[in-house]
Order: sequence, then C-alpha cells, then structure tokens
Amino acid sequence: MARPKTPILSKPAIREAALTLIDRDGLEKLSMRRLAQELDVQAASLYSHYRTKDELLTEVADEATAGIDVSGFAGGDWREGLTVWARSYRDALAAHPHLLPVVAAGPGRREEALRRADAVHGGLVGAGWPPRYATMIGASTKYLVVGAATQSFARGFDDDVRVYLDRYPNLSQAHRLPEHAAEIDRDSFELALAAFLDGLSALYRRVRAEG
Repeated sequence: MARPKTPILSKPAIREAALTLIDRDGLEKLSMRRLAQELDVQAASLYSHYRTKDELLTEVADEATAGIDVSGFAGGDWREGLTVWARSYRDALAAHPHLLPVVAAGPGRREEALRRADAVHGGLVGAGWPPRYATMIGASTKYLVVGAATQSFARGFDDDVRVYLDRYPNLSQAHRLPEHAAEIDRDSFELALAAFLDGLSALYRRVRAEG
C-alpha cells in the first residue's frame, strides 16, 4: 500500500507538537503556521482540527495540567486537600514553565480548570470555611504556587565566589546556591506552604469559634 503523501494528523499529535514547540521555544513562538511547519503540513490542515490557536492552547493547557490533584478534598480534610493540590499544581507548572501564562491566567471557560476550582471551593466550604474565605484561600494558594513556579530563587545567584567575596560578607556561600537549586527551591516552597497552612489553621480555629 502506498504511503499517504500528507502526514495523518490527529488532535493528540497536534497537541503534543504544540507543547513540544512551547517547551523548546516559548509560548510567543507558537503560531498555527509555525506548528504546521513542525508537523510538515499546511496550516489549513490544522484548522480542520482546531478553529483557533486559543482553542488549541485550551486543550494543551488541560492536558499539561491533568496531573493537578484535587482529590485530597474528598475526605473533608481541607489542609490535606490544599497540600496535595498545591504540590501537584507546582509540579505541573514546573514541568512546562513556558505554558505558565495560559495556566495561571485563570480557568476562564476551561472545563478541567473549572472542575478543579469547583472541587477546591466545595472542599473548603464543606470543611467549614465561609465561602468568602474559601475564595481567598484558593486565590492565595495560587499566588504561592505561581510565585514558586515562575522563577528559581537559587538560580538567580552567580556561581562565581569572587562576586561575593569582601563586598557581601553575608553572602559568602551564595555561589553554591545554583548547584543545589532544585533542592533549595523545593524545600523553600515546602517551608512557605507549611507556614501558610499553619497560619490558616490558626485562622480556621478563630473563624469557627466566632461562627
């Protein structure tokens, strides 16, 4: 049987190629024309699967964030729910940092993102948080996670010890930070998350006592 002259396209293949392009070159480099070149097809072929780039990005974002876990709220433990959600949320963003503007922009009309938002808000309210607090906790968790995923604190330092000698005596070991960046950034996130949750626990007791 003769091979088809034009590669056979599918939505999964298009999404995979789009995410590969974004991971490699950045979100701003994604266009339907550029993606068509990557797939060795005409741009018109893509439009038979996705009407617009935004429609494609919605599904790419949904697929890239499919591992974000909100199941921890099911048992009624809001602290466990937030912990599982925050960690898996950070992992998803860290895996595809160039996609962060799409994911962090908000759920909009994205079905999977709205499902997660509903589970988070419902889990918090179901555990006894007033709806207004549940909204603010969801937003605050997002700020913490997105901030942690946006950039590396440790990699922001130069690995040349001469930069810090003499002039910055309190930063005499700062040149070692990039070498251990993954560990430092992970542990720093965990510290911030634990402090955040401890603060919420104290607030929760106060809110419940007043209610």
